[in-house]
Amino acid sequence: MTAPSSFQKKSAARLYAVQALFQMESGGAPMDQVRDEFVLHRFGAEVDGVQWVPGNINLFETLLETVVAQQAKIDQLTDRALVAKWPIAKIDPTLRALFRAAGAELVIGKTPPKVVINEFVDIAKSFFPEGRESRFVNGVLDHMAREIAPEKF
Repeated sequence: MTAPSSFQKKSAARLYAVQALFQMESGGAPMDQVRDEFVLHRFGAEVDGVQWVPGNINLFETLLETVVAQQAKIDQLTDRALVAKWPIAKIDPTLRALFRAAGAELVIGKTPPKVVINEFVDIAKSFFPEGRESRFVNGVLDHMAREIAPEKF
C-alpha cells in the first residue's frame, strides 16, 4: 500500500472528527479521552480487515478543539442555515456532528470554503449513501460559509 497523500490525511481527519464529535455527544465522553482514542487506536489501525488512513492529527485536534471552544457560535451559524422547523437540536446526531466539524473548519478560515463544503458533502455521502442528506448538507454549509466569509464568494 502506498503512503496516503496529504489530501487523504486531511480528508481522513475530517471524517474522524465527525465520528469523534458524534461519540463525544452520544457517549458523553470528554474531548481528551475521545481524541486520544482516535489518535492512539484508530489512526492507521486495521479494523475488521480494513486499514484506516492515518489522518492529519493537527487538523483533527484543531477541529475538535474549535468545536469545543466555539460550539455555541457554530450551532448558531447552523441554526440560521436550517429552516425554522428544524433547529440543530432536532436533526440527526451524525449530521449535527458533521455541521459542527465543518463549521469549525469554516470558522478557522484557513481552507477555502468550497473545499470544506466538498469534503463534508463527501462525508455526508459516506454516512447516507442512499439519501438526500448530501444535498441538504451542501445547502446548509454553503449558507454558513457565505455568512462567515462572504468575500470568498
